[in-house]
Amino acid sequence: MSDVTAAVPADEHETIRRVLEGTETWAVVGLSNNTSRAAYGVARVLQQHGKRIVPVHPSGETVHGEAGYATLADVPFPVDVVDVFVRSELAGDVADQAVAIGAKAVWFQLDVIDEDAARRVREAGLDMVMDRCPAIELPRLGATTTTKEA
Repeated sequence: MSDVTAAVPADEHETIRRVLEGTETWAVVGLSNNTSRAAYGVARVLQQHGKRIVPVHPSGETVHGEAGYATLADVPFPVDVVDVFVRSELAGDVADQAVAIGAKAVWFQLDVIDEDAARRVREAGLDMVMDRCPAIELPRLGATTTTKEA
C-alpha cells in the first residue's frame, strides 16, 4: 500500500473503499449552485467518477444537471450515501434523517464531526465515514470510475 493509505486505519480504509466503490446514488446535503462552496466541486468529482448526485438544499435547486430537493425525505428514490456538507452541530440531525430514509452510508465531510451521530449511524447498520472527503479519497484508492464490469 502507498504511504497515503497507510495512515488510514485498516477498518476505516475498508469502509471508505466499500462506500466509494459499492454505491451509486449520493445525496449531497448542502449542495447549491454556489461555485465557491466545497460541495459544488466535490459533487462534480463524484459525477466524474460515475456517481449520481442528488442536491439536497432548502432551495431545492438543480445543480450539475440534477434536480434538487429541499430535504432528504423529499427524494423520491433510494439513496445509497448521504454526503453531509453542514456544520457539525447540524450533522447529527442529517445523519438521523439518512437512517430514516434507508441510506446505506453516511459521509461527513472534512471538519464535520459528531461522534454521537456516527455511533447512531453505525448502530443502525449503516457505514459511516467522518472528517474525510470523497474527492480526496477516490484518487487514493486509484478509482477512476465506478462503472461495474461483470
